[in-house]
Amino acid sequence: MSRSKPPELSRKPSRAGLNLKNFILKDENAVYHECGYSCDNAIFLSLAGRKFFLTDARYSIEARELCKDTEVIEVERNLIKDARLFLRKAGVKELSYNPYDFSAGEWEALSKGLGIRFKARANFSQISRIVKSEDEIKILKRAAQLGAERFDEFAAFVRASGEGMSEEELFFNAELIFKKKGELALSFSPIVAINENAAKAHALPSKKRLRQGDLLLLDAGVKFNRYCSDRTRTACFDENFNFGKEQNFKNAKQQEIYEIVKEAQALAIAAVMPGKKAREIDAAARDFIAAQGYGEAFFHSTGHGVGVDIHELPFISKRGDTVLKEGMVFSVEPGIYLPGEFGVRIEDVVVVREHGAEILSEQI
Repeated sequence: MSRSKPPELSRKPSRAGLNLKNFILKDENAVYHECGYSCDNAIFLSLAGRKFFLTDARYSIEARELCKDTEVIEVERNLIKDARLFLRKAGVKELSYNPYDFSAGEWEALSKGLGIRFKARANFSQISRIVKSEDEIKILKRAAQLGAERFDEFAAFVRASGEGMSEEELFFNAELIFKKKGELALSFSPIVAINENAAKAHALPSKKRLRQGDLLLLDAGVKFNRYCSDRTRTACFDENFNFGKEQNFKNAKQQEIYEIVKEAQALAIAAVMPGKKAREIDAAARDFIAAQGYGEAFFHSTGHGVGVDIHELPFISKRGDTVLKEGMVFSVEPGIYLPGEFGVRIEDVVVVREHGAEILSEQI
């Protein structure tokens, strides 16, 4: 992953509610969230309130410029070995870590025989940032706005030039448009799918070509100050092609399914409220789709948290027991997928407010 500049915001205190005295991080987004900078060869340490960023000479100059309230340590040999030496010299007795941050080989090289009491705390960074600060929400709103603008630009491109293009060509142009001539990074590679390929939730682009009356699904997002946007629209390709939620499909079954998914999303968004469990939001969409006879065709969760990671906590699923709190940010994206025919998904990112959900792209 490329290097990133810190956002212009005041950071909320780290490890809110977790009371971790000492911890280590290697995941780039988790490191970035702690100090405002990350790169692909770094380890972050927080030891009794002091922060350290260990990296090699390729990144140390920029790290010193961009890391906030963090001492940058330039390693000379091997990142893992030098981190081990640093911990030994620091006299650390106890250290929390995320077991998903390191490979088995890395962890053995770092920890074996070091005499430190290591405490495995799965995903503690994501847990600590599950509630977003108002500064973070402002950044996420801006990311959502930029993403929505890219959807509009891509729609204009497809109206003017899309007919006859393959999914591969549409995908290529979507990446160019969403990157905005290099100004923006992508949250993930766009999903561009026509008709039966849209029945695959994460379809790969094919050589299928776009024709009048076709269904076109686009799932895409951009990053602003490292924070992600995520949006999906399903639309009918005609002379008035756009990604608005009001669509008029030429195919009656496509129109029926589209209206079911649109209503399911609206019900799920309306169900969002502090104090509810994540599975209640999922049920609002899932139960409605099931009542229309398409329960088995909705096979993924209703949503996921969005922040510096495109997929983070909370997960809005059938088993989601997270109690929603104000400031939580997540997608709401029900879908119906009919193999060999077509698929429909509609997605927006919302933030939990005192009296319900706020759709980020609609409140700029």
